Amino acid sequence: MKKNLKSRKFPGFTLTELLVVLIIIGILVLLALPNLMPLISRAKSTEAQLQLSHVHMLEKTYFYLHSTYTTNLVELGFEQEKLTKDGGNANYLIEVVEASSSTFKARATAVVDFDGDGVFNVWEIDENKKLIEVTKD
Repeated sequence: MKKNLKSRKFPGFTLTELLVVLIIIGILVLLALPNLMPLISRAKSTEAQLQLSHVHMLEKTYFYLHSTYTTNLVELGFEQEKLTKDGGNANYLIEVVEASSSTFKARATAVVDFDGDGVFNVWEIDENKKLIEVTKD
């Protein structure tokens, strides 16, 4: 019975057939990738929008307690996640760029160029919760 198994041929794919299939899949991925890049950038910009909304809430709470806004994120109780360039998960650096007794402006600046064009995404929010994309990636 062992001789019978050795002499018998089993159906399967050759190495050449497998390589051709992998090459075709690779070409399809390369064709689809440029169309997916704007979608990837939009998805990652959601992180900036959520973080800035959180900073807005913290600034409003700080304002109700102290009758002024602050540029100090530690005073607000905001903790910046570790950035991707430092081995973390955060794609945006969050900072309060200006604050006074009646206004503030917070900014989220991308630390990663999502589509490789040399432009980094920037979002801002103010005391009225006006969230705008200053620089589009």
